[in-house]
Amino acid sequence: MKDFNLKSYHIRGMNAASEEEKLAINQELKDLYASLSEEDKVDFNEQLQTFIIKEMAAIKSVYDAAQSDDLN
Repeated sequence: MKDFNLKSYHIRGMNAASEEEKLAINQELKDLYASLSEEDKVDFNEQLQTFIIKEMAAIKSVYDAAQSDDLN
């Protein structure tokens, strides 16, 4: 299985200096996806889903902790 290092795209997008830079990073990711074989697209999609789930869980954890602190 190929590792697509989706976190690096995410970090680059978050640190982009402009909307144009964000769009260029997004296009780079789209171009990568378009270049993949059907088998690699399946791996990519699975890795993307896993990445999104982990990121959302991390955000929820921070949010829950902040809410808990606000209640105290």
